[in-house]
Amino acid sequence: MDGKQSLQASTNSSYIPTAISSMSDEEHSEGEAAGDDTSPLLSRQQPAGPLATRRCPEDSYNLVYIIFFLMGIGSLLPWNVFITAKQYWLYKLSNNSSPAGQEEPHNDLSDYFESYISIASTIPSVLCLILNYLLVNRLSSRVRILFSLLVILVVFVVTTVLVKVDMSGCRMQFFGGTLASVALVSGASNIFSGSVFGISGHFPMRISQAIISGQAMGGTLSALASIVDLAASSDVTDSALVYFITADVFTVICIIMYLLLPILPYSRYHMDLAAAPFSESDTSSSASSDVSVPPLRPILKKTWVLGACVFYVFFISIMIFPAVSSGIQSMNKDSGNPLTTTYFVPLTSFLLYNVADFCGRQVTAWLQVPGPTSRVLPLLVISRTVLVPLFMFCNYQPRYHLHNVLFAHDLFPVVFICLLGISNGYLGTLPMIYGPKVVPRELAEPAGVVMSFFLTLGLAVGSAVSVALVHSI
Repeated sequence: MDGKQSLQASTNSSYIPTAISSMSDEEHSEGEAAGDDTSPLLSRQQPAGPLATRRCPEDSYNLVYIIFFLMGIGSLLPWNVFITAKQYWLYKLSNNSSPAGQEEPHNDLSDYFESYISIASTIPSVLCLILNYLLVNRLSSRVRILFSLLVILVVFVVTTVLVKVDMSGCRMQFFGGTLASVALVSGASNIFSGSVFGISGHFPMRISQAIISGQAMGGTLSALASIVDLAASSDVTDSALVYFITADVFTVICIIMYLLLPILPYSRYHMDLAAAPFSESDTSSSASSDVSVPPLRPILKKTWVLGACVFYVFFISIMIFPAVSSGIQSMNKDSGNPLTTTYFVPLTSFLLYNVADFCGRQVTAWLQVPGPTSRVLPLLVISRTVLVPLFMFCNYQPRYHLHNVLFAHDLFPVVFICLLGISNGYLGTLPMIYGPKVVPRELAEPAGVVMSFFLTLGLAVGSAVSVALVHSI
């Protein structure tokens, strides 16, 4: 079965094959009304009542797209802020006696800090996404989104205040508090992103793509901020202060943008459409919406292959980034050139990965190949496994077991990180935007949450494996 074979019609679908993907939302509606079978996922059912006579308004100035893009940034910005502020965390966890810029001796915290952060973030995320699924029909998406954003804001305000507090006398307590903060922020971020991605299932597929591209842009912005801070400030605490204040401000912006969303005609139309009964026998739809917990079996029946693809894409990515990739040092580190010392990891690991990831995700706005039922998609996802040994045999330091560096040139990690980022962005986005479109309309939001669960589960398992991977090098 390839990507062009017919699937059972979904009352929620808006997937259009690549050859006609430039059609507007209004053209989609006209095609549906005419009975034009332009897509294997395109529904012919129309809403009953007043919505049947309403024409879909335009997304004026792409405001709805921009809002979801900004909320995509906000959903992963907290995680990216924590992992890219590595120098600040290592400074706070040291005895604070080393002059700025002087390298700390290796210890367990410095060598495996990214792995600890990954575990502390992803395990609570999985639990919170399970909770989010259970609450889909019990708490409105508005309550879940606003509550999670408020939790993120409170944690980041506390983190910002602690920047200028001397923690040299209780660094292990600070380390525990940092992991607790990461756990809280990650759990809240995943409730936020899962809920936002869930409601995006009621919109055309370009809106789901906007969220996922925004998530990659959040990583890019945090990486850029980290580099600018390194260049502009010699004091790591001053740099971190600006860094965390930026995260505080952007979280407030996300709250404002979400409150603005229901006011816009384009988003209000699709939200009303999601709540409206359809003209054909829609009794099963209304019945399932009254159930406190959405039925999982029909969702998994349609999405398990796509979910497995999402899981494995992010499983491989988090194994490598940032635990392994940020430990790769320049072969010319002793030259004294800032590009091979101070800026090598921020540029080649964090910035380059996030830019490549963003590019891969953005391509899905114009190109959606392979299709949701194609066998090629799982094969491409599995092929990324080869990236793991490629990174292991770059110049990762310190090396305790694998002493041979096979890729002894700075160009190799640059090429590998580009491949990792682009493939993560493209192959991770396709199944995520397909998932809510292959299920019935009333299951679109819980299907979005389920796809987010597969993503986070991949991150959780991958982060645990990354600890073993780092110890094996």
